[in-house]
Amino acid sequence: MQKFLIIQTAFLGDVILATPVANALREKYPDAQIDLLVRKGNESLVQGHYSLDNVLIWNKQEGKYKSLRALKKRIVQEKYTEIINLHRFASSGFLTAFGKAESSVGFDKNPLSFLFKRKVKHDLTKNLHEVERNLSLIAHHGVPKKLRPTLHPAEKDFAFVNQYKGQKYVCFAPASVWFTKQMPKEKWIELGHTLNHKIYLIGGPGDLALCEEIAQELDNAEVLAGKLNLMQSAALIKDAQHCYVNDSGPMHISSAMNTPTTAFYCSTVPEFGFGPLAEQSRIISKSMDCKPCGLHGHKACPKGHFDCGYKIDFKNDVYLDS
Repeated sequence: MQKFLIIQTAFLGDVILATPVANALREKYPDAQIDLLVRKGNESLVQGHYSLDNVLIWNKQEGKYKSLRALKKRIVQEKYTEIINLHRFASSGFLTAFGKAESSVGFDKNPLSFLFKRKVKHDLTKNLHEVERNLSLIAHHGVPKKLRPTLHPAEKDFAFVNQYKGQKYVCFAPASVWFTKQMPKEKWIELGHTLNHKIYLIGGPGDLALCEEIAQELDNAEVLAGKLNLMQSAALIKDAQHCYVNDSGPMHISSAMNTPTTAFYCSTVPEFGFGPLAEQSRIISKSMDCKPCGLHGHKACPKGHFDCGYKIDFKNDVYLDS
């Protein structure tokens, strides 16, 4: 029996963008064992996913190197046919290189890629989506070059959010880990005033204050930040008329649920390859001479003005009246 281990121990969105690899392998090898390794905190996204048999968890809080050694031991015991490493850092490179799989593959940017049996260039210059780059790692299996990511909330998740589905609604996900990826609060309020539907503001507990500040300026908004877990949020997004997001994790949840999406890009650009993949999606971004100012966001605008956020114009968004 074929046994595959996919490694993606980065952020929430990166894990979601790993699901097409699992889906492609499941389609190609229906009887294979397909496992996914994620870091603790992201496991709820993929537990119960139809393409996966097991979810392995890297818990760095137990001690980074202690947990790596324990994972290596388990990986070696599993005797994988192939380890597929989507992560580009040494920790995952260690597990890939020394996991004693028959084959191993990862991106050339991983510092230990010289120990992999196969490595693939991770190229940001060819206007490829990250999903396409991930799938390039298993191109030798003859799989499709692009697939939409998928998530599978449980029945209990849909049941929990049914209480919010009595009317048409849209979702706002206004926060981001990086400040300069986050459209300014004032712009979210401006956007809210253009909409007639109920607005649900979603996010984690740390996003509560921002969501409350936005909601108090709107008559049709309700804050659910901190009240829903990740899969409950996905279940809510599934039936939304539209989801409005930054270049952040909720955008990828929206893609996975195939919900019509408008994504606002402040300091980053979609050309990096992390744009929305819902069948109906739109990107709104303000061109700036200083943009992009990095692959990831910053805690503050390096120029001090944050015009890439404040000058976003969504007045002609075709989805505003959806």
